Amino acid sequence: MKKLLSAAAALALLTQPAISFAKDQEPVKISGPANAKGVATVAVGAFNVGFIFESVDQTAATGGLMGAFGGTTKAKSELVGVTPEMMQAITDAAYADFVSQLTAGGYTVQPAAELFGHAALAKTKSQEVPLDINIALEKGSKGKATYFKPTALPSLLMVPGDFLGSGMSSMGINMSAGQASMALNTYARESGVGVVDVVYLIDFSQQKRPGAFSFGGLQVNSALSVSADYSRITLIAPSGKQAVITVKAPVAVEGEFIEKSDASSGTDKALQSGANVAGGVAAVMGFGGLRFGKTRKFAFTAKPGNYEEGAAKAASLASEVLIGRLSALR
Repeated sequence: MKKLLSAAAALALLTQPAISFAKDQEPVKISGPANAKGVATVAVGAFNVGFIFESVDQTAATGGLMGAFGGTTKAKSELVGVTPEMMQAITDAAYADFVSQLTAGGYTVQPAAELFGHAALAKTKSQEVPLDINIALEKGSKGKATYFKPTALPSLLMVPGDFLGSGMSSMGINMSAGQASMALNTYARESGVGVVDVVYLIDFSQQKRPGAFSFGGLQVNSALSVSADYSRITLIAPSGKQAVITVKAPVAVEGEFIEKSDASSGTDKALQSGANVAGGVAAVMGFGGLRFGKTRKFAFTAKPGNYEEGAAKAASLASEVLIGRLSALR
C-alpha cells in the first residue's frame, strides 16, 4: 500500500486532473448561508468517510427485447479488495487534507481534545467503528456502506441528515445522531466556537453516468467519486443555527483504480433472454404484457495503491469545493 500521508503522495494528489462535474448539475446546494457569517474559529466534531461496497440499481423499461412488453432492469454491483487498513488510510489522509484546507482558507481549527473533552459531550457515545449502514440511494436503488472516522478524532459521530438509512436497522443510529447534534450544538453555544461535521460517501460503480457502459437503460462505470446528495459539510454556528453545503454533482476522478467485469453467469443470461422472448410472444398473441426485465451483476476489484490515491483525491477535491463555498459565506 502506498503511504497517503507522505509529502510525495500529497503533492501527487494536488497535481492530478481537475474536478469533474456533470454538466447539467449545480455542484452544491447551500442551506442557511447567513448562519456561517462571521464564524472564523471552528472545531471538527465529525469527519466520516463512507465506502459503498454493494449497490442495486434499477430502472423501469418501457419495452422489452421485442418492444412488446415492459420490465425492470437491475444492475447489482459489488466491490472487493478494499481492506479496513486501506479505508482507514484514505480517511486519515482526507481528514489531514481537510484541516489543511480549512486553515489555508482562513479558519482557526481548534484541537480535537478541546471539543471532545467538553462537558457537553461527556455522555455522547461513539458509533461503532467501522460503522456499517444499509443506505437508500436514488429512487429504486439501495446499497451497503461502511463508514470510518479519522484516527485523530476519538469518536465517530453523525448528525441527522448525514445518511439516509434503508430499513429498521438504522433507527438506533438516527437516535444517536440526534443526541450528538444536541451535544455539538450545546458546545458551539457555550464555547462560542463553530462546529464542523463532514461526511463523504465514496462510490465505485458510477451508475447512469454519461458515456459509461450501458445496457437496458442502466450505465455502469468504474470511476471513483464523492457521491452527490450523500456528501456534505454542516457548520453549527455559536448561535446554534446551521449552514449546510451539500454536494449535488458527483466529484469524480477518472483513472485506473478498479477493474470491472460482468459477473452474470451464462445460465442467468440465458434464462432472462428466454423469459423475455416468451413474454414478447405472449404479448403479441394477446395474453397480456409479461414483465420479466433483466438483471446483470458486476464485480469490481480495487487496485491496491491506485484505489486509495483515487479515493483520497476525490475527497480532497470535494473538500476544495465545500470549503471554498463555506469561506465565501464567512
